[in-house]
Amino acid sequence: MSFPVSMGALLKADLQEDAASRDEGLCVVGIFGKSNMQPGPPKESIINNLADKHIFSLFGGPEDGGNADSHIQAFYSQENRVLYLLLSSVCDSRQLLRACESLSAATGHSDAHDFWKGLDRQHCLHLLYMFSVCHVLLLVHPNQTFDVTYDRLFRALDALRQKVLPLIRAAIKDCPVSKEWKVNCRPCPPRLLFVFQMNGSLKVAANGSESGGNPDKPKKHSPRRRLQHALEDQIYRIFRKSRVLTNQSSNCLFTVPANQAFVYVIPAVDEDPVGALLGQLRSNCILCEQDTVTVVSGPRRYQQMRRSVRQSSFSGDQGSMSMGGQLVDCSLKEFLWQHVELVLTKKGFDDSVGRNPQPSHFELPTYSKWVQVASRLHQVLISNTEEELAELATKVQGQLKVLEAFLDADTKFSENRCQKALPLAHSAYQSNLPHNYTTTVHKNQLAQALRVYSQHARGVAFQRYALQLHEDCYKFWSNGHQLCEERSLTDQHCVHKFHLLPQPGEKPDLDRNPPIMNHNSRGRSTSSCNCGRKQAPREDPFDIQAANYDFYQILEEKCCGKLERIEFPVFQPSTPDPAPACNQAQRLPSEASGSGEAERLKEPSTAQSHTPGDPSLSLALSLGQSTDSLGPYADGDGTETQVQQKRPSLVDRQPSTVEYLPGMMHSGCPKGLLPKFSSWSLVKLGPAKSYNCHTGLEQPGFLPGSSFLLPWDLVIRSRSEEDTGLTEPLDGGTSSWPAPNKTLVGKRGSTGGLGRSRRRDDMARIFVGFEYEDSRGRRFISCGPDKIVKVLGPGGAKEPATRVLNTDMPLNIQSPSQGRGLKPHFAQLARLFIVVPDAPLEVTLNPQVLPGPPPCPVFHPEKTDIVLPPDGLWVLRFPYSYATDRGPCYPPKENQPLNNYKVLRGILKATTANPPPQ
Repeated sequence: MSFPVSMGALLKADLQEDAASRDEGLCVVGIFGKSNMQPGPPKESIINNLADKHIFSLFGGPEDGGNADSHIQAFYSQENRVLYLLLSSVCDSRQLLRACESLSAATGHSDAHDFWKGLDRQHCLHLLYMFSVCHVLLLVHPNQTFDVTYDRLFRALDALRQKVLPLIRAAIKDCPVSKEWKVNCRPCPPRLLFVFQMNGSLKVAANGSESGGNPDKPKKHSPRRRLQHALEDQIYRIFRKSRVLTNQSSNCLFTVPANQAFVYVIPAVDEDPVGALLGQLRSNCILCEQDTVTVVSGPRRYQQMRRSVRQSSFSGDQGSMSMGGQLVDCSLKEFLWQHVELVLTKKGFDDSVGRNPQPSHFELPTYSKWVQVASRLHQVLISNTEEELAELATKVQGQLKVLEAFLDADTKFSENRCQKALPLAHSAYQSNLPHNYTTTVHKNQLAQALRVYSQHARGVAFQRYALQLHEDCYKFWSNGHQLCEERSLTDQHCVHKFHLLPQPGEKPDLDRNPPIMNHNSRGRSTSSCNCGRKQAPREDPFDIQAANYDFYQILEEKCCGKLERIEFPVFQPSTPDPAPACNQAQRLPSEASGSGEAERLKEPSTAQSHTPGDPSLSLALSLGQSTDSLGPYADGDGTETQVQQKRPSLVDRQPSTVEYLPGMMHSGCPKGLLPKFSSWSLVKLGPAKSYNCHTGLEQPGFLPGSSFLLPWDLVIRSRSEEDTGLTEPLDGGTSSWPAPNKTLVGKRGSTGGLGRSRRRDDMARIFVGFEYEDSRGRRFISCGPDKIVKVLGPGGAKEPATRVLNTDMPLNIQSPSQGRGLKPHFAQLARLFIVVPDAPLEVTLNPQVLPGPPPCPVFHPEKTDIVLPPDGLWVLRFPYSYATDRGPCYPPKENQPLNNYKVLRGILKATTANPPPQ
């Protein structure tokens, strides 16, 4: 073998040895340590010097430097019976450069730390392998100072070896080696030698100046040898103190000789490269002249080589001569070979000390036996590719936790620091907390706890313990401290802790975990019934049925259950178990019968803009009705017929009896679906004369002077003066003069504005009132978007109703009776009072409510364009809350503009029932 190979390739190769040397023993020398970027002989040059060959390139690394097998390079000197194993790791500059290139720029601190510690664990496994298969190990260090971190590393390796020793025994139990090898899992306790490289600062001249300026009195040992002795004493004391070295060598990870040198310091590089090359050339020439012709192998060749080197050194090498009684410094090869000779001569190492030293086992294996054992250990500790040993390799990986306490000191410090910060963070989280609180409070307290934690926690364990803090705080919150997250339709939280709602027919149970109970926000308000004649307190509703239906049904039994009403269509099931409609967005295209139908189905989304002058048009389009319901906006007969032929399915479609509409009816609902209940109510309080314009509405809760409806005068039929003279008597009777205290229709307060014209008109007066009600039951009629009806004397309201009918009325306005608190109270549009006279009029009701900013849909009753019969006082009750299938439309906050919450204009339209005579 004339070139180095990786350890995996060496174990797989079938090396053919000479027949004469096949049965001879093999000495395995391992080399590991650190290197730096400074110019100097790296670890590879040491093997070149020991083998007297240029084996390793000093300017390039192995090609497959990324594989695990390539971390150990092997060279077998067959003539010397020595196998060199060279271990490289991130402690070497080349491997460190490869590791840095593999890290990306986006790698976090914790991930980078795990990456480096993974490389450290891999290096420890390679070192354990080296200590299990080698006889002699060389620790190479780039300077002359001992690195005390090796003490912690060797203690970690010793602990790891004790843990994995049973696994290694199971791996090599079938190998053809001695029983002692199988029990101790190594051929002998390896001897560890230290090789340091001297830097230029400690270079000493050869003229004897080291003796304090007196060349006549030289010291016995050179400065380099004195440094070696000092390092030996230091290393031995450190390892004995830390119990890495004990009296019994068989129990130690490695041994050091008691009576031999185990530290060697490589001298600094000569500053004169030409002189160094000439001296090396001179020594080589002298060695070649005195070399014998016969080639001797084994220990005899080593002894012969030592004699030749000593002779050449005495004759030519002045740097190692004996000057004035000073001992000669040996070379690195001589330093190592005195230990290798003990192995090759089968004497072994007797490094036990104390009163009763126990001899340690020793075995010199052949190459074939050593390869079998090394291959098994390589599979278990490093490569993990053999299926038979895969279970043992997995168990070895599980024992690597032993290394964490020794190698990962920064992680241990970080964990201790983060563990001390956790109680402080928990205290910050639980400070000033109510017994039950919402998710928002939980997040705020968690943010405060994380701030406290980040002030004290440090290191790589920061993120892991931050996640633990998240989990601990969440467990504390969810373990009986979580408040119900459900919000009422008025945007108030439920005050109960997390609970379940009772199923139909199930009773509340407070003892269960979680308890079964209904929602309650502890909010109470006062509301009136459908007709407004009775008020009652109500709980804050959490579902739309309780808000818009159940409360009014309870009051109907006591007040307005027998009144005449116009019913709104609701869902009528044909199956015992109807289901709510789902995937409404996908339903619409399937209902279309053509491209024109698809365009018409997109119109509800555009109906939210609502042109002020065309309220009925926008409503009709949003409801998908045919043009015959548009009245004056309809086209000619041909167009109407064409549209009816295009859309027969929408005009004649019957509501579904299988699926019902969840929520309320609005402009975005699919066609053909009805809710299970109506959120609106339209009742008749009595005939038109039941309302007295001088006294107003005689109902509870109204503010003083604010219960008067607004008059709306309409022209029914115009008559000229000629018609008047023919039909009215002119004899001066009472019929030609108005009654006392009676105002002529059309003179004052009428919308016709005829004044002193020459025509007398037949007029009809409708009374309209938009009633608002706040949470305390205070009610009032509005005569404009920002004005309240205030009548102090007799005669009723003087403002005409045209202002409220021709503008968008607000859905919510500030209540005029504010309490003592700073929070303003809002009153919501609750009812619309309409007095329809007994006249040939057709009053059409078409309410449209926009209860929020876009993209909120427009809400309307299940029946549109409702024609009110004449001679009646009608009351339209608006919904208490508005909600779609996606959720409720909450009332406005203090800082939200109220102009987004409104009732669209055009809610009433009146036309004459009979055309005027020609």
